[in-house]
Amino acid sequence: MKRNATAVWNGSGKEGSGNLTTQSTILTHTQYSWKSRFEDGIGTNPEELIAAAHAGCYTMKLSFILGGANFTPEHLETRCDITLDNGVITKSELTVTGKVPGITAEQFKTLAEEAHAGCLVGKALNCEKTLLSATLA
Repeated sequence: MKRNATAVWNGSGKEGSGNLTTQSTILTHTQYSWKSRFEDGIGTNPEELIAAAHAGCYTMKLSFILGGANFTPEHLETRCDITLDNGVITKSELTVTGKVPGITAEQFKTLAEEAHAGCLVGKALNCEKTLLSATLA
């Protein structure tokens, strides 16, 4: 399986701008720029997209692991915070909350940690990866 996305950039690094389009077209000519990446400009940025990918992959992995342990989650919500420090992504921190009938907090935390270890996007990231908390709603 292969997936793809295309980036287009026009102009210089700081004054220019670009857009991103994904194979699924969920992003179609979505703008990004110096301001959207390093300031408060309109548009997306690579770090935000990495955060979305890590949160999405992890949450889906956790759902599969819960199912394998005979728990069906009603709701899982994961936040991912990416830290960019001196031009290097240094951390990806996950915080997950779940509503899972019949599970104890300890079981949820154990399975959440298992999902963290098995997340494909997390494995691809060359930075510190932390599961900050796993709590039941």
